[in-house]
Amino acid sequence: MNEKFKNLPVEEDTQIIASFETKVESYDVVYQKWYWGGIYAESIIFFNDDVANLSEEQIKNEVAENTALLKDNSQMTLKKGENYTFVNFNFITA
Repeated sequence: MNEKFKNLPVEEDTQIIASFETKVESYDVVYQKWYWGGIYAESIIFFNDDVANLSEEQIKNEVAENTALLKDNSQMTLKKGENYTFVNFNFITA
């Protein structure tokens, strides 16, 4: 695993269904599919230092325009943590 993602946090009660490293354009990222509290969703996780010069909208656009993951009309959320930026999408209520 890429050293920058070795301390990737997982929130309590979140079940990770799939997780792997990949790239979005030139950015190293982790893709995760997860389940929490009756919600299934997916995330692209960026290392904060890699996207420090991008706005939240630019980060969301990287995911929307450079992956084939986003379903039509999917809501996207962005959450910045201490070391990582999570772009969450494809929410499905179980």
